[in-house]
Parts: sequence; structure tokens; C-alpha cells
Amino acid sequence: MSDSALDQRLAALESRLGRLEHLLGALSEKLERPATVDLAEAKAGIQAWVTEYVSLRLQQLVPETCEHEPEPAGSDVVAGPVLPGTRIRCTDEVLHRLGRIPIPFVRQMVTEKVAETARAERVAVVDVGFFERSATF
Repeated sequence: MSDSALDQRLAALESRLGRLEHLLGALSEKLERPATVDLAEAKAGIQAWVTEYVSLRLQQLVPETCEHEPEPAGSDVVAGPVLPGTRIRCTDEVLHRLGRIPIPFVRQMVTEKVAETARAERVAVVDVGFFERSATF
């Protein structure tokens, strides 16, 4: 390797080291400088984010409590309980029977099967007879 090539490589290396030294100096200044963060503002920001996140997750996890379109005036909507996770009306006895299913994912599967059958057959209110007939797999 010739002396001129070696000098060029050495000059390039010194230039790179100079830039690195400058960046490290700037980083060191930022780390040593005291933080000018307003703790009250940071706390309020975190609280707002958590509130929004929890609200979103609750709407995803519990859709029957979310806002729904209002029922049209004059519709023959029957008041009463609904199958969990749906808008399908049912009797209190059906809810009691669902509550007696001890395994949560089985209870959810039965609820989905009954709701699917009720939608298909356009049943307004699920009673015990319909529940027993439609809950079988």
C-alpha cells in the first residue's frame, strides 16, 4: 500500500472519529441536562391514555353494554334479559340454566348456538323449550 493511499485512509478514519466524538458529546450533554418534564402533565397524559385503552377494551370484551342504535319507534321489542353477548331476548329461566353451566367456554358455545338458531328461526324471545331444543349439538 502506498503512502498516499495510507494517508487518505487515515484522514477518512480521523474524520469519522471526529463525527463520532461530536455525536457522543451531544448525547452526553443531553443526558447530563436535567429533565424539564412537568410531572403533572405527564401523569395526566398517562391517565388519559389508560382511560381510553380500558374503555376500548371494555367495548371489545362486553359488546352488549356498548352503545347501540336506538330501536325504531313503534317496534315490538320485548323488554327483558338478553342472552350474554347478544341482543337476543330470553327469559330469566334461560339465564338461570346458562348460569348453571360450570365451564365458561362451554357456556359461551351454548349461548352462541342458541343465538344462531334464534336468528335463523327469527325467534323474538328464547324460552326454556326453545333453549333445550337449540342447545343440543
